[in-house]
Amino acid sequence: PITYLALGDSYTIGEKVSENDRWPNQLAMELNKKGHRTAKPTIIAKTGWTTDDLLVAVESKLEPSEKYDLVSVLIGVNNQYQGKSISDYEKDLRILFQQAIDHAAQGKNGVFVLSIPDYGITPFGKAKGGNISKEIAKFNTVCEKVCQDFGIDFYNITPISKYAEMDSSLLAEDMLHPSGLMYTLWVSEILEKVEKKL
Repeated sequence: PITYLALGDSYTIGEKVSENDRWPNQLAMELNKKGHRTAKPTIIAKTGWTTDDLLVAVESKLEPSEKYDLVSVLIGVNNQYQGKSISDYEKDLRILFQQAIDHAAQGKNGVFVLSIPDYGITPFGKAKGGNISKEIAKFNTVCEKVCQDFGIDFYNITPISKYAEMDSSLLAEDMLHPSGLMYTLWVSEILEKVEKKL
């Protein structure tokens, strides 16, 4: 079966949704439906993790020789939320992306990165005030640039995340994290692109 490693934070572990509703699990299920026998994803992700936390976790939880057919990365929202510098984010991404490539059986061709969703449009985000959406956009610009430097595919799901401003069914019960339905929209957006990597 196709093996898949998903690296990230609350958006990858699916805070407030069932295991089957997590987007990496939905992606694996959709690949199975298309005839690509895909194993249950290995997820290294935790709510609240920044790039620093993910770097430590990847080093501690994976053997250097472990390889996966697909590797995804979605990280950075907590860097923004905690007010960490965007330059440190970029430095960490460069290490993370190299780790992702090292753990991908087909190198950079097996790796893909999702943009950070815009939680500034959620009730939680609006209550926080400030320029969350603008800051997320800056982090995503950096992420896309580093992806280009590494020759890794960058999938921009941020516009889809903004749909939640008008449709609360796209949010989990905490009115912050995406619902399973939102994750389904992400998977619909990236499915064909990921399939081409197999």
